[in-house]
Amino acid sequence: MEEETNVFEKTQRIAIFVDGPNMLRKEFMIDLRELKKRAAKYGRVVIAKVFVNQFAPEKLIEAVINEGFEVIMILAMKEEDANDVDVSLAVAATEAAVSTDIEYIALATRDADFLPVVQKAKQYGKKVVVFGAEPGFASSLQNAADFVENM
Repeated sequence: MEEETNVFEKTQRIAIFVDGPNMLRKEFMIDLRELKKRAAKYGRVVIAKVFVNQFAPEKLIEAVINEGFEVIMILAMKEEDANDVDVSLAVAATEAAVSTDIEYIALATRDADFLPVVQKAKQYGKKVVVFGAEPGFASSLQNAADFVENM
């Protein structure tokens, strides 16, 4: 049975925010094209942003752009410090959540630090989709989301 069961209206607008340092790692092999395709099940993707720091490889940035995502470059103090990226992503996702133009917020992350973003989005009546990967996919994030997709 090839027919995809899509109970979501294509008129619903979805904003995708990708935690680059957390998700775009060799061990996960996250395919941004697949991510966008899965997000499109919930509605029309109108915002697609990937947050990275200045240590992201040039080839990664090029690949992100080629998949139609906007790259948001955050200056970090050191390569392994993802907090700077987290704050910027959280602000952008929260801005989208309080917008009347967006019905779905999609977060691609495993990080429980984004739980307040999920809660705020739901407070504003938004549906939340969390795309994650194991190991380390925070159960609190999964439990708070309306929909969970394991990549």
